[in-house]
Amino acid sequence: MSELKSRQEADSPDSSVRSFLHRQLPYIVVLALAVSGVAYNNISRQPLVGYLGFLTLATAVLCVVTEWPQAADARARMRLILKHALHWGAVLVAMNVMLFYGVRQLLPLPATSLVLLMLLALGTFLAGLNIPSLQICFLGLAMALAVPAIAWFKQFALFFVLAAVFLIGLGLTLWPRRQGKEGAPTLA
Repeated sequence: MSELKSRQEADSPDSSVRSFLHRQLPYIVVLALAVSGVAYNNISRQPLVGYLGFLTLATAVLCVVTEWPQAADARARMRLILKHALHWGAVLVAMNVMLFYGVRQLLPLPATSLVLLMLLALGTFLAGLNIPSLQICFLGLAMALAVPAIAWFKQFALFFVLAAVFLIGLGLTLWPRRQGKEGAPTLA
């Protein structure tokens, strides 16, 4: 009886959604960390060099874990680790080149983190093509799309706030009053 119940629970749509989310959780976490890091950077106005370095290493581990089941033996696993170590090491070197004093002077401070995120997005997308993994390609694409979205939002944030205040004020002005005649103001 309990076997039948557990089989019905496993076949339910809720468990299939939960299973899908459980499989996609590492990718969702890395994407959330990337977007929240850049959002924090825009608020704090400080480059998140260490944070993006950590995120690069976390993405490298995610790539290795994604490809690990396909590695048949110890030699293939060592080749896998070496391949990703070289790939992500090159991404970290490119990020650090952007942080050299002479190069950093060419960019405004808020743009530095956006450039570093774009390098991370490029490395992630290329790693997804190399594995091949559709999830990692999408992760890189989503990181790359976050860069112009954040820059665009920064430029138009004041406009959005003013538009919201205008719409609220317009709504309060035009909203019909629910007061009866005894509560209505009179001109005397």
